[in-house]
Amino acid sequence: MSKQFQGYLYLSLAMLLVGSTVVASKIIASGLPPFTATALRFAIALPLFLVLIRLTATPWPRATRRDWVILLLQAGAGSVGYTTLLISGLKFTPATDAGVIIGTLPVVSAAIAIVVLGERPQRSVLLAVALAAAGVLAIVFRPDADHPHSLAGSALIFGAVVCEGLFILLNKRLKTEIPPLALSSLMAGLGGAIAAPIALAELPWTGQMTVSAIAAVVYYALVPTVGGFVLWYAGLAKVSGSEASVFTALAPVSAVLLAFAVLGEPLALNQLLGIGCVLAAVVGIGLPASRTPSALSPQSKAQ
Repeated sequence: MSKQFQGYLYLSLAMLLVGSTVVASKIIASGLPPFTATALRFAIALPLFLVLIRLTATPWPRATRRDWVILLLQAGAGSVGYTTLLISGLKFTPATDAGVIIGTLPVVSAAIAIVVLGERPQRSVLLAVALAAAGVLAIVFRPDADHPHSLAGSALIFGAVVCEGLFILLNKRLKTEIPPLALSSLMAGLGGAIAAPIALAELPWTGQMTVSAIAAVVYYALVPTVGGFVLWYAGLAKVSGSEASVFTALAPVSAVLLAFAVLGEPLALNQLLGIGCVLAAVVGIGLPASRTPSALSPQSKAQ
């Protein structure tokens, strides 16, 4: 097996795990409050990240006060905001719909960079934004009325995507170079610290916590969060950043197929059309990037 093929395999597995977080979040939504689930997820993942830091002798960053403020904002948006909005949205929205919407992350990130940073977009980026928007619209404005709350749920999930996009934007503002493993550990620690007080306010012990929801949180913390991190960076070490960016398109495919296989959700024509538009958008961004050297920052995948 060649080094490049190994990289492709690791990246594919990592994105398949990322897609499975949608199914896990759907199960969590039925049995745990969102901030409680988020705090529990990071409480499980943080010790494992710290062990990995020790085993790999990863240096701990010496960030400036300004960078600590940015890190706190990153944790609030990318760690807590993303997870809680995703879980909340999945109370009203099928996991298949959520998988398609989450697949717009690379395009949303590009759009945020255009709006906030004032970057001049290429035509391919504008086309990708239009395709991604078409994919989301295919999900939101469906002709049937089987899911009357899907618009609210879709809005919450899109909010989660925007939070992840802000995380990526804030990461570019850091002046201190922070190793990916250290950054994941910081996001888990800060995210847990932010979510824990709100989780107490949710009074989770007074509700009906299900075993399946707790098991889904444990899975989310151990497999996609920690395992997905290890697989992604193992693959990234063997291929270029532009090659790796194309593999992010597998996450929504994984989410939709797992929702069909595990949750038994039906696949409708509008969902297939939506995922086709989103995949075309992601590839549309990835192909131009492959012609120019670039450094991929997929850190949000471990958040």
